[in-house]
Amino acid sequence: MRLPRMRKVGRALLAVAAACFAYAAFAFLTLPDVRALRTSNPATTAFIELRAREAHSRGEQARRVQRWVSYGRISQNLKRAVLVTEDSAFWKHDGLDYQQIKESMEVNFERGEFARGASTITQQLAKNLYLSPSKNPIRKLKELLIARRLEAELSKQRILEIYLNVIEWGDGIYGAEAAARTYFGKSAAELSPAESALLAAAITNPRLMNPGNPTARLRRRQAMVLGRMGAVTPPPVVATVPGADGEEKADPAPGAVPGLPPVEGLPAALPGQALPPPKKPGGGGAGL
Repeated sequence: MRLPRMRKVGRALLAVAAACFAYAAFAFLTLPDVRALRTSNPATTAFIELRAREAHSRGEQARRVQRWVSYGRISQNLKRAVLVTEDSAFWKHDGLDYQQIKESMEVNFERGEFARGASTITQQLAKNLYLSPSKNPIRKLKELLIARRLEAELSKQRILEIYLNVIEWGDGIYGAEAAARTYFGKSAAELSPAESALLAAAITNPRLMNPGNPTARLRRRQAMVLGRMGAVTPPPVVATVPGADGEEKADPAPGAVPGLPPVEGLPAALPGQALPPPKKPGGGGAGL
Protein backbone atom coordinates (compact mmCIF):
# COMPACT_ATOMS: atom_id res chain seq x y z
CA MET A 1 0.00 0.00 0.00
CA ARG A 2 2.76 2.40 0.93
CA LEU A 3 4.78 1.89 -2.31
CA PRO A 4 1.93 2.86 -4.72
CA ARG A 5 1.20 5.91 -2.59
CA MET A 6 4.84 6.98 -2.64
CA ARG A 7 4.88 6.57 -6.40
CA LYS A 8 1.82 8.80 -6.73
CA VAL A 9 3.42 11.43 -4.53
CA GLY A 10 6.63 11.20 -6.56
CA ARG A 11 4.75 11.61 -9.85
CA ALA A 12 2.86 14.58 -8.42
CA LEU A 13 6.10 16.26 -7.32
CA LEU A 14 7.67 15.64 -10.72
CA ALA A 15 4.62 17.14 -12.41
CA VAL A 16 4.83 20.23 -10.20
CA ALA A 17 8.56 20.56 -10.86
CA ALA A 18 8.00 20.20 -14.61
CA ALA A 19 5.25 22.82 -14.55
CA CYS A 20 7.46 25.23 -12.60
CA PHE A 21 10.33 24.68 -15.04
CA ALA A 22 8.05 25.19 -18.03
CA TYR A 23 6.70 28.42 -16.58
CA ALA A 24 10.18 29.69 -15.73
CA ALA A 25 11.30 28.94 -19.29
CA PHE A 26 8.23 30.70 -20.70
CA ALA A 27 8.77 33.71 -18.44
CA PHE A 28 12.41 33.95 -19.52
CA LEU A 29 11.64 33.66 -23.23
CA THR A 30 8.91 36.32 -23.03
CA LEU A 31 10.94 38.89 -21.09
CA PRO A 32 10.98 42.37 -22.64
CA ASP A 33 13.97 43.33 -24.76
CA VAL A 34 15.63 46.07 -22.71
CA ARG A 35 18.44 46.78 -25.20
CA ALA A 36 16.48 49.66 -26.74
CA LEU A 37 16.80 51.50 -23.41
CA ARG A 38 20.50 52.02 -24.08
CA THR A 39 19.70 54.85 -26.47
CA SER A 40 15.93 55.45 -26.25
CA ASN A 41 13.85 56.70 -23.35
CA PRO A 42 10.67 54.74 -22.59
CA ALA A 43 7.56 56.47 -23.95
CA THR A 44 5.49 55.16 -21.04
CA THR A 45 5.66 52.64 -18.19
CA ALA A 46 3.44 49.95 -16.74
CA PHE A 47 2.79 52.17 -13.72
CA ILE A 48 1.83 55.19 -15.82
CA GLU A 49 -0.57 53.00 -17.79
CA LEU A 50 -1.97 51.60 -14.54
CA ARG A 51 -2.69 55.10 -13.24
CA ALA A 52 -4.34 55.96 -16.57
CA ARG A 53 -6.65 52.94 -16.28
CA GLU A 54 -7.51 53.83 -12.69
CA ALA A 55 -8.39 57.38 -13.70
CA HIS A 56 -10.45 56.11 -16.63
CA SER A 57 -12.40 53.78 -14.34
CA ARG A 58 -13.32 56.81 -12.22
CA GLY A 59 -14.38 58.75 -15.30
CA GLU A 60 -11.44 61.15 -14.93
CA GLN A 61 -8.69 62.35 -17.23
CA ALA A 62 -5.33 60.85 -16.33
CA ARG A 63 -2.79 63.46 -15.25
CA ARG A 64 0.79 63.15 -16.44
CA VAL A 65 3.44 65.74 -15.67
CA GLN A 66 6.84 64.54 -16.83
CA ARG A 67 9.95 66.08 -18.37
CA TRP A 68 12.96 63.92 -19.15
CA VAL A 69 16.40 65.13 -18.09
CA SER A 70 19.77 63.45 -18.52
CA TYR A 71 21.70 61.89 -15.66
CA GLY A 72 24.09 64.83 -15.56
CA ARG A 73 21.16 67.25 -15.19
CA ILE A 74 19.94 65.70 -11.95
CA SER A 75 21.36 67.06 -8.71
CA GLN A 76 23.99 64.91 -7.02
CA ASN A 77 22.10 65.71 -3.82
CA LEU A 78 19.00 63.94 -5.11
CA LYS A 79 20.99 60.95 -6.35
CA ARG A 80 22.58 60.57 -2.95
CA ALA A 81 19.27 60.94 -1.12
CA VAL A 82 17.55 58.35 -3.29
CA LEU A 83 20.41 55.88 -2.83
CA VAL A 84 20.16 56.34 0.94
CA THR A 85 16.43 55.62 1.03
CA GLU A 86 16.08 53.02 -1.72
CA ASP A 87 19.32 51.14 -2.34
CA SER A 88 22.53 52.08 -0.54
CA ALA A 89 24.35 49.14 -2.16
CA PHE A 90 23.28 50.11 -5.71
CA TRP A 91 26.81 50.78 -6.93
CA LYS A 92 28.02 47.38 -5.65
CA HIS A 93 25.39 44.77 -6.52
CA ASP A 94 24.46 43.12 -9.83
CA GLY A 95 20.79 44.07 -9.65
CA LEU A 96 19.92 41.86 -6.69
CA ASP A 97 20.88 42.44 -3.06
CA TYR A 98 21.22 38.83 -1.91
CA GLN A 99 21.63 39.68 1.77
CA GLN A 100 18.42 41.71 1.74
CA ILE A 101 16.63 38.93 -0.16
CA LYS A 102 17.73 36.38 2.46
CA GLU A 103 16.54 38.57 5.34
CA SER A 104 13.28 39.32 3.55
CA MET A 105 12.61 35.62 2.96
CA GLU A 106 13.21 34.88 6.63
CA VAL A 107 10.79 37.60 7.76
CA ASN A 108 8.14 36.56 5.23
CA PHE A 109 8.48 32.89 6.20
CA GLU A 110 8.06 33.72 9.88
CA ARG A 111 4.95 35.82 9.23
CA GLY A 112 3.52 33.56 6.55
CA GLU A 113 3.00 36.48 4.15
CA PHE A 114 4.87 38.90 1.90
CA ALA A 115 5.40 41.43 4.65
CA ARG A 116 8.79 42.74 3.58
CA GLY A 117 10.36 43.35 0.21
CA ALA A 118 14.02 43.51 -0.73
CA SER A 119 13.88 45.40 -4.01
CA THR A 120 16.93 47.17 -5.34
CA ILE A 121 16.58 50.23 -7.55
CA THR A 122 17.08 47.95 -10.57
CA GLN A 123 14.24 45.69 -9.43
CA GLN A 124 12.01 48.69 -8.79
CA LEU A 125 12.75 49.95 -12.29
CA ALA A 126 11.92 46.54 -13.78
CA LYS A 127 8.58 46.55 -11.95
CA ASN A 128 7.85 50.16 -12.84
CA LEU A 129 8.58 49.74 -16.54
CA TYR A 130 7.02 46.36 -17.27
CA LEU A 131 5.06 44.83 -14.38
CA SER A 132 2.38 45.47 -11.76
CA PRO A 133 2.62 46.41 -8.07
CA SER A 134 1.27 43.02 -6.95
CA LYS A 135 3.40 40.92 -4.59
CA ASN A 136 2.68 37.46 -5.98
CA PRO A 137 5.67 35.10 -6.49
CA ILE A 138 5.20 34.87 -10.27
CA ARG A 139 5.42 38.63 -10.70
CA LYS A 140 8.44 38.67 -8.39
CA LEU A 141 10.21 36.05 -10.49
CA LYS A 142 9.73 38.18 -13.61
CA GLU A 143 11.03 41.20 -11.73
CA LEU A 144 14.22 39.36 -10.77
CA LEU A 145 14.82 38.16 -14.32
CA ILE A 146 14.23 41.60 -15.85
CA ALA A 147 16.46 43.22 -13.24
CA ARG A 148 19.33 40.92 -14.18
CA ARG A 149 18.76 41.68 -17.84
CA LEU A 150 18.78 45.43 -17.16
CA GLU A 151 22.08 45.14 -15.32
CA ALA A 152 23.56 43.11 -18.17
CA GLU A 153 22.55 45.59 -20.88
CA LEU A 154 22.69 49.02 -19.21
CA SER A 155 25.23 50.96 -17.19
CA LYS A 156 24.52 51.87 -13.58
CA GLN A 157 24.24 55.51 -14.64
CA ARG A 158 21.62 54.70 -17.26
CA ILE A 159 19.61 52.56 -14.84
CA LEU A 160 19.56 55.34 -12.25
CA GLU A 161 18.79 57.96 -14.91
CA ILE A 162 15.72 56.07 -16.14
CA TYR A 163 14.58 55.36 -12.59
CA LEU A 164 14.79 59.02 -11.58
CA ASN A 165 12.83 60.05 -14.67
CA VAL A 166 9.92 57.62 -14.38
CA ILE A 167 9.13 57.07 -10.70
CA GLU A 168 5.97 58.54 -9.26
CA TRP A 169 6.35 61.61 -7.03
CA GLY A 170 2.71 62.49 -6.47
CA ASP A 171 -0.58 62.34 -8.31
CA GLY A 172 0.39 62.38 -11.99
CA ILE A 173 3.89 63.66 -11.26
CA TYR A 174 6.63 61.49 -12.75
CA GLY A 175 10.36 61.97 -12.52
CA ALA A 176 12.78 64.27 -10.77
CA GLU A 177 12.34 67.28 -13.05
CA ALA A 178 8.55 67.36 -12.72
CA ALA A 179 8.82 66.89 -8.96
CA ALA A 180 11.44 69.61 -8.53
CA ARG A 181 9.43 72.14 -10.55
CA THR A 182 6.10 71.19 -8.95
CA TYR A 183 7.22 71.33 -5.32
CA PHE A 184 10.14 73.78 -5.35
CA GLY A 185 9.82 75.83 -8.55
CA LYS A 186 13.29 74.89 -9.77
CA SER A 187 15.02 72.33 -11.98
CA ALA A 188 16.20 68.93 -10.79
CA ALA A 189 19.78 70.13 -11.23
CA GLU A 190 19.28 72.86 -8.62
CA LEU A 191 17.86 70.81 -5.77
CA SER A 192 19.47 71.44 -2.40
CA PRO A 193 20.36 68.67 0.08
CA ALA A 194 17.26 69.42 2.18
CA GLU A 195 14.92 69.44 -0.83
CA SER A 196 16.47 66.25 -2.16
CA ALA A 197 16.09 64.50 1.19
CA LEU A 198 12.44 65.54 1.32
CA LEU A 199 11.74 64.13 -2.16
CA ALA A 200 13.57 60.90 -1.40
CA ALA A 201 11.75 60.48 1.89
CA ALA A 202 8.42 60.64 0.05
CA ILE A 203 9.21 57.86 -2.48
CA THR A 204 7.88 55.15 -0.19
CA ASN A 205 4.32 56.48 -0.59
CA PRO A 206 4.29 59.52 -2.89
CA ARG A 207 0.50 59.80 -3.00
CA LEU A 208 0.23 60.22 0.77
CA MET A 209 3.55 61.88 1.57
CA ASN A 210 3.34 65.24 -0.18
CA PRO A 211 6.69 67.11 -0.33
CA GLY A 212 4.72 70.29 -1.00
CA ASN A 213 2.93 69.98 2.34
CA PRO A 214 5.11 67.69 4.47
CA THR A 215 3.75 66.09 7.61
CA ALA A 216 5.75 65.69 10.81
CA ARG A 217 6.42 62.08 9.84
CA LEU A 218 7.80 63.11 6.45
CA ARG A 219 9.98 65.75 8.11
CA ARG A 220 11.43 63.12 10.46
CA ARG A 221 12.26 60.88 7.52
CA GLN A 222 13.79 63.87 5.74
CA ALA A 223 16.05 64.52 8.72
CA MET A 224 17.18 60.89 8.78
CA VAL A 225 17.94 60.89 5.05
CA LEU A 226 19.81 64.20 5.19
CA GLY A 227 21.95 62.97 8.04
CA ARG A 228 23.10 59.96 6.01
CA MET A 229 23.59 61.47 2.55
CA GLY A 230 27.30 62.02 3.05
CA ALA A 231 27.87 58.28 3.41
CA VAL A 232 26.92 57.33 -0.17
CA THR A 233 28.30 58.29 -3.56
CA PRO A 234 26.18 58.14 -6.73
CA PRO A 235 27.60 56.62 -9.92
CA PRO A 236 29.69 59.31 -11.65
CA VAL A 237 28.69 60.90 -14.92
CA VAL A 238 30.63 59.22 -17.72
CA ALA A 239 29.67 61.47 -20.63
CA THR A 240 29.74 65.26 -20.60
CA VAL A 241 26.51 67.24 -20.68
CA PRO A 242 25.76 70.58 -22.39
CA GLY A 243 26.09 73.58 -20.10
CA ALA A 244 23.91 76.66 -19.98
CA ASP A 245 26.34 78.48 -22.31
CA GLY A 246 26.17 75.68 -24.88
CA GLU A 247 29.61 74.29 -24.03
CA GLU A 248 30.11 70.69 -22.96
CA LYS A 249 30.99 70.24 -19.31
CA ALA A 250 31.19 67.35 -16.90
CA ASP A 251 28.71 67.01 -14.08
CA PRO A 252 30.32 68.55 -10.97
CA ALA A 253 31.77 66.21 -8.38
CA PRO A 254 29.63 65.84 -5.26
CA GLY A 255 30.59 68.06 -2.38
CA ALA A 256 30.26 67.34 1.30
CA VAL A 257 26.70 67.10 2.54
CA PRO A 258 26.22 68.46 6.06
CA GLY A 259 24.62 66.11 8.55
CA LEU A 260 21.88 66.97 10.98
CA PRO A 261 22.00 66.55 14.74
CA PRO A 262 20.31 63.33 15.88
CA VAL A 263 16.55 63.61 16.27
CA GLU A 264 15.45 62.23 19.63
CA GLY A 265 13.17 59.22 19.41
CA LEU A 266 14.02 58.27 15.82
CA PRO A 267 15.25 54.77 14.92
CA ALA A 268 18.95 54.46 14.12
CA ALA A 269 18.34 53.38 10.52
CA LEU A 270 15.74 53.52 7.79
CA PRO A 271 13.70 50.38 7.10
CA GLY A 272 15.79 47.71 5.37
CA GLN A 273 19.12 49.35 6.20
CA ALA A 274 21.87 48.12 8.46
CA LEU A 275 22.52 49.95 11.69
CA PRO A 276 25.49 52.34 11.51
CA PRO A 277 28.61 51.20 13.44
CA PRO A 278 28.97 52.74 16.91
CA LYS A 279 31.33 55.67 17.20
CA LYS A 280 34.63 55.02 18.92
CA PRO A 281 35.42 56.95 22.12
CA GLY A 282 37.21 60.15 21.30
CA GLY A 283 35.31 60.67 18.03
CA GLY A 284 37.96 59.56 15.58
CA GLY A 285 40.36 56.94 14.36
CA ALA A 286 44.11 56.74 14.66
CA GLY A 287 46.08 59.50 13.03
CA LEU A 288 48.26 58.86 9.99
